Order: sequence, then C-alpha cells, then structure tokens
Amino acid sequence: MSQGDIEVRIAGLAVHPVKSCAGIALEEALLVETGLEFDRAWMVVDEAGRFVSQRELPRMALVKPTLRQLDMILRAPGMLALHIALDTVEAPARATVWDDEVAAYDMGDLAAQWFSDFLGRKLRLVRFDPEQRRLSSRRWTGPFEAENAFSDGFPLLVASTAGLAELNRRLAAAGHAPVTMARFRPNLVLDGLDAHGEDHLDEIRFDAPQGPVRLKLVKPCSRCSIPDVDPATAETGHAVGDTLAGYRADARLDGAITFGMNAIVLEGIECALRTGMSGQASFRFE
Repeated sequence: MSQGDIEVRIAGLAVHPVKSCAGIALEEALLVETGLEFDRAWMVVDEAGRFVSQRELPRMALVKPTLRQLDMILRAPGMLALHIALDTVEAPARATVWDDEVAAYDMGDLAAQWFSDFLGRKLRLVRFDPEQRRLSSRRWTGPFEAENAFSDGFPLLVASTAGLAELNRRLAAAGHAPVTMARFRPNLVLDGLDAHGEDHLDEIRFDAPQGPVRLKLVKPCSRCSIPDVDPATAETGHAVGDTLAGYRADARLDGAITFGMNAIVLEGIECALRTGMSGQASFRFE
C-alpha cells in the first residue's frame, strides 16, 4: 500500500438484472466488460422501444428477480412467477436508453404481457445485445473506453456504508425513518471510508483469486426521484431528496444532488469480487 492509500472492504455487492426493478444482493459477482455480470442486462420498454423506470412507474420496485443457473425468475405481488431463460432470446429489436439507441433482443409476448399486466401499460422486455458496444462518456472516462449494458451511463456504481449512515443520521434528526442502501442501487458498497469518502477516490485495487482488479471512480452519481421510492412498498415520498439537497449539492455537476460514484473497470475482466474482500483505494488530487 503506497503512502496516501486507504484500506477499504466490500460490505455489499448487488446486481439489478432488469433496469429499475429490484436488485439482488450477492456474496460473489463476476466482473465483465459492462460491469457486474447480468447487471442491467434486461430492460422494460414502452411501445416506442424507450426505457421506462421507477421515475414514472414506481411499482417496478416490486418486481423481484432471482438468478439461477439457467434462468431468471421474476416475481411481483399478485402475479405468477415469470421464468426468463438466460441463454435464450427472441426477435432482434432496437431499444433506447437515455440518448442511446442500441441493438437488443425482444424477450417475447409472455414477458411483455406479464410486465404490461403488472404495471398497467403496454410494455415489453428486452435484453441487451452483447455485440453492441455502448460506451460511457469520454468526458468522464478520458482515455479509457468503458462499455455498458442498460445502466444509465457507467458500468459500476460505488457507495459507502458511512455515506448511508450520515444520511440516516440527518433523516432521524428531521424526524424521518431510516432508509436502506437499496434505494441507491449501487453495485459495490464499501466499508472503511468517511461519509461520502468515495467522492475523493481515484482507483480501488483488489487482489481477486483470478488476478488483480482495478476500478477507477470517474463521475459523481446525480440523483433523481428514485431514492424516494420505498423499495418494499413502492410508495413515494420526498424526505430523502429533501435531506440530500441540504448537504449534497455537487459543484462538479453544477449543483446537482449526488450520492455515490460511477466507476469503470481498468483491469479485472472475468475476475470475481466477494463481500468481505479488502482492497486499497488511492485518492484523487484535484
């Protein structure tokens, strides 16, 4: 560990197989070109092929996936379980996520009907085409090319247990109930940092059994209304957003409210990260 480095530990790992639906906490996750394997590999789209999210359909939070060896099972209140084979797609399609129109595969009429019935709109489920290269903004990644599936714009999101503890301290002081990290939908949650210490990190290095892993933190994650959706009930509020607005305006993003840092993979494709794994983080000098 070089001078100025800090030891961090992976306190939590999570993937969100279907964009804007519930996440899955994992003990171990494989790093692939687009981040953690199966993270945001599927997406719900409207009739025009444009993604929908908890911003307009908060009940998406109640769609809970389970990953098994050969399939993904989706469950939601009042619905029969939907089984999605991991090795099967149907017709080629086009899908739009933010400003990117990308190649995808439609997952068929049964999946489309399931999501349409549960969410009350004509919707379809698509899977990202692995031949498609959707790159993060070079404004933030500089010389590095970072691939994404259906994430908002970067392969990984990193947050800290201390950052959540600080938010909950402020929520309690204002008379609000505490919240869980599930509202912020990170892939890696780190112990060993001060509150929001991830803001100031440059690289994190882990020695995985398969080889070295290097992650570079490149952009603060600006926040919309989704952290104010209760993942357990899909009820919406404004306490989280109001509280964050009191102390998390980020000058790097023209005053946007931020929580967590977007990261890219510099080294470690096909390496596995595990909860409890320790690593070394270096600070960014600005």
